[in-house]
Amino acid sequence: MKKILTLGAALVMTAASAATLTGAGASFPYPLYSKMFAEYKKATGDDVNYQSVGSGAGQKQILERTVDFAGSDNPMNDDSLKSAPGKLLHIPTAIGAVVPAYNVPGVDGRLNFTGKVLADIYLGKIRLWNDAQIAKINPGVKLPTLPITVARRSDGSGTTYVFADYLAKVSSEWKSKVGVANSLQWPVGIGGKGNDGVAGIVKSTPGSIGYVELVYAKQNKLTFGAVQNRAGKYIVADNGPAALAAQGVVIPADTRVSLTNSANADAYPIASFTYVIFYQDQKYGNRTEAQAKELRDLLSWMVSSGQQYNEPLDYAKLPANVAAKAKNIIKSINYGGKKL
Repeated sequence: MKKILTLGAALVMTAASAATLTGAGASFPYPLYSKMFAEYKKATGDDVNYQSVGSGAGQKQILERTVDFAGSDNPMNDDSLKSAPGKLLHIPTAIGAVVPAYNVPGVDGRLNFTGKVLADIYLGKIRLWNDAQIAKINPGVKLPTLPITVARRSDGSGTTYVFADYLAKVSSEWKSKVGVANSLQWPVGIGGKGNDGVAGIVKSTPGSIGYVELVYAKQNKLTFGAVQNRAGKYIVADNGPAALAAQGVVIPADTRVSLTNSANADAYPIASFTYVIFYQDQKYGNRTEAQAKELRDLLSWMVSSGQQYNEPLDYAKLPANVAAKAKNIIKSINYGGKKL
C-alpha cells in the first residue's frame, strides 16, 4: 500500500504501487476530467479511467456498482436514490454552461435567443431562420430563408436535463408537453451521441442548431448565441456569468440543486453544477479499504487542488461555500461503518 504526502498543492507518491479507479457518465465535464485525471496521475501515479457515456448511463452504472463513481450533470432524484443498494452521495466539481450553437451561412456575429424562442425551435414551432420571432430580437441581422435543422442528444444526457430544466422554467408549453429528464420524447430533431455528437451535427449541417456544453462549442469552433436571462439581459456564456448562476442560491447540505434561470442580473441562464456520485459506505462487492481511501483522496483533490484546471478549460470553479460542503460530504465516506 502506498503512502501519500501532501506538499503544498501537490500529492507525491512515495511507493511503487498505483491504483486504478473507474468512472463513467457525463460528457459535459469530459474535457475537464481528462485534464484533471492526467494531472492527478502525474502527482500520485494513480490511473483514473473515465468513460464519457452520458449522465444516464453513468447513473445506471453506479446503481449497478460497476464503477467507482459516476459523472452526472443533474443530480439523481429521490426515487432513483431510494432504488440504490446503498446510500449515494453527490459532490459538485465544476459549473458549466450549455449554449445554443448554430451554423447559419451568411450570418456574421452572434445571434440573440430568448428562452421562448429556443423552446419554440425545439417544439418545432419555429422552422425557418428568418422567422419573425428570431428577427425581432436580432434587429439589423439579415436572416436567410433557411430551414432550421434541430440537433439534440440521442442518449440519456445530463446536458439534455439542464437544457430542458431551463426551457421548462421559461416555457409552460415545454413544461407540459415535453418536460424535464435525461431522455425526452423530442418533438423534432436529429439525435447525436454525447456533446461531441451534437457538436458534430451542427458543424457539418448548414442551418442547424444544437445545445452543447461551452467547451465543445469552442473546441469545434462553433458560433453560439447570447441567451436572455431573467433580468432581460442577453448574456454570452463564459466562466464569470456561469459562476454567477450559483451566487445567492441556497445550496442544500447534499448539494443537489438547479442553477438554471438564475435571478442574478448578470448570470448566464443555462448553467449547472456537474456532479460526481458515489457510495458513502465503500464496503461492497470485492472492494478493499485501500480502494475506498483512493477514491476519497481523488475526490478531495478534485474539489481542492484540482480546481485550478476548471477556468482554463471554460468551466467555473466551485464557490468557496460549495467546495466546503463537498469536502464535508467526502469526509463522511466510510468502509463498513469505519471512518476512513
